[in-house]
Amino acid sequence: MAKTKDRLASLSNRFYNEGLEKASVRDMTGAINSLRDSLKFNKNNIDARNLLGLIYYETGEVVPALSEWVISKNLKAEDNIADSYMDMVRNNPSELETINQTIKKFNIALNYCHQDSLDLAVIQLKKVLSLNSKFIKAHLLLALLYLKNGNWDRAKIESQKALKLDSGSVLAKRYLKEADSMLLPGESGKLVSDVAAAESDDVIRYNSGNEMIIQPIKKSAISRSNSIWGILLGIVLGVAVACFLILPQRVQSINSSNQEKIAKISEESDAKSAQIVEQEQQITKLQQQIETLSAQVTDYEGVDSTSAAMNSLMKAVDLYMEDSSDIEGMADAMSGLDLDAISGDVSPEFTALYDMLMTKVGPELATSYYNTGYDAYKAENYEVAITNLSKAYQYDNTNVNTLYYLGNAYYANNDLDKAKEVFDAVITNFPNTQSASAAETKLAEINNSNG
Repeated sequence: MAKTKDRLASLSNRFYNEGLEKASVRDMTGAINSLRDSLKFNKNNIDARNLLGLIYYETGEVVPALSEWVISKNLKAEDNIADSYMDMVRNNPSELETINQTIKKFNIALNYCHQDSLDLAVIQLKKVLSLNSKFIKAHLLLALLYLKNGNWDRAKIESQKALKLDSGSVLAKRYLKEADSMLLPGESGKLVSDVAAAESDDVIRYNSGNEMIIQPIKKSAISRSNSIWGILLGIVLGVAVACFLILPQRVQSINSSNQEKIAKISEESDAKSAQIVEQEQQITKLQQQIETLSAQVTDYEGVDSTSAAMNSLMKAVDLYMEDSSDIEGMADAMSGLDLDAISGDVSPEFTALYDMLMTKVGPELATSYYNTGYDAYKAENYEVAITNLSKAYQYDNTNVNTLYYLGNAYYANNDLDKAKEVFDAVITNFPNTQSASAAETKLAEINNSNG
């Protein structure tokens, strides 16, 4: 058993060193994959977990970063550098506000994409990047939108920015290749294209992509001289002809050099893939031993409500990192988590991570529980309705309909004390609404029946 633990620890350290090496050359994607492999072999590898959090933070993924640091803090409470990392975020109000604004605006951009309002999505993504220029997902989405709109040069610029932040990003390489394939030799990087000039006495107008550029003309005694204008125009045309003759050859040379580098990287990637296949075979042989060891680990198994809440939150965060649209899975993971019941027993880091996750998926969770609860209420399945509507109100306490139908479910289920409590909350929290008026009527009926 001790020998097996040593082998697992050795494999974990090997992947950690590999991740550290990739991070040092800004291959963030490769570093994340290596560090995740390291934690598969030894989930208590504090160095690997802290480094993974740093890489998430560096690429704009704050929620996964905080998740890794919170887990690290729970594994090693004292003398843990994760404290400094969390303080860096938690003790900086402006940083927290920037993070929240970045998340909200990125989600707005995603919604615009789903609605096919691509121009509005581009505007939001530019705002996101003005807040956090290291947010790789925003660069990639902006590059994709530029590709869809046929704005090849800007798509190339955004792809290059993403690759500068993460040299291992497959999507950025794919978008860059697509943009290069659509640009003519010598056209890359040229921000003014398809010029259709229309000159007036005061300005020159020309098109750049989908935008109209208006440039003032300075008038002077020289500008009124046709002969001097002819000389200047001849000089400009001469320079332009030289550029168009020379630049295509230089660009073609650079592209050839890049193709050679890509081929070399592909060969190295194939060699790495062969090593990975061999290691996966070794992992399969050790799987049963890993499962036996995992059964003995109690640090992550909840023995009371606080431990159970931590497990629920970590599982929900893990699901969010794997697939942020898996609302049903996250709802199932957090079904037993009652933050009010454990509010005095959890750490500030736990609460901060919970609040951050709720910022991302709270409204969707509330909608999911509300729909299930409302359908159960209509089907007169009041126990199910009460359970789901209570959860919906926990995740979104601004929806008066959720609270009102919860009171109706208690009333229909003959739990009159709870019904009175909920109807009182409707009247107090949502005064001057139709639901409040209806709640007053229900309270009168309950009081009269008791009288």
